[in-house]
Amino acid sequence: MQIIDSHCHLYLPEFQNDFDQVISRAKEVGVQKFFLPNIDSSTTQQMLKLVEDYPEVCFPMMGLHPTSVKEDFKEELEKVENELKKGKYVAVGEIGIDLYWDKTFLNEQIEALKTQIKWAKEYKLPVVIHARDSFQEIFEVIDQLNDGSLKGIFHCFTGSIDDAKKIMDYKGFKMGIGGVVTFKNGGIDKFLNEIPLSNFVLETDSPYLAPVPYRGKRNESAYLVEIISKMSDIYSVSKEEIAETTSRSSLEIFNVK
Repeated sequence: MQIIDSHCHLYLPEFQNDFDQVISRAKEVGVQKFFLPNIDSSTTQQMLKLVEDYPEVCFPMMGLHPTSVKEDFKEELEKVENELKKGKYVAVGEIGIDLYWDKTFLNEQIEALKTQIKWAKEYKLPVVIHARDSFQEIFEVIDQLNDGSLKGIFHCFTGSIDDAKKIMDYKGFKMGIGGVVTFKNGGIDKFLNEIPLSNFVLETDSPYLAPVPYRGKRNESAYLVEIISKMSDIYSVSKEEIAETTSRSSLEIFNVK
């Protein structure tokens, strides 16, 4: 099986002591490519070092994560733009709106999202969107800015079937499915099979959101096999079909061969 981890933070300190083993375990189960979303200026160099050490395997994105949008967000955005100008990124991400942790900077999060979507259109890159308790706010922004050229991924999709249908209406967007689909009370497993499999990509969000039976532990890309197994049950198709369809969608979104 060719498996793609469309969203993993493998450059974070949680992996600094055994990164080579993490990559090795992932490759053993068929994971061939790892797409790395940026968080903010404090993570960029670690991410790029990983890409330098593992070319053709690790692919970087550039963006300002909504939980990093604070008083200095315009300075942070300037750094994002400077990086995007270098032309070595496969997506603008991880961007979005997060109203779960803190609503203080909602207006700033909206402004940051709009700015980064405009850059994605300018540089002809997909966006990778973080939506937590914020689907309606994000839909409002996309509805304003989407001219049909925008594409991307709603990472860690945990919305309703109506949210999923709205995302499908955008045509150029996929939804990222990770460990939550294996959670007993995750919810999304109840309706996923009403949506064509071609609308989804697989992700871990490592080191976060490890699937059952690893829930609560550090997540890693090798655990995608647990997500594939669950998706295979939901769709009543082979694990190979889950891997093939979602991998094709990932490579298509990121425009990577």
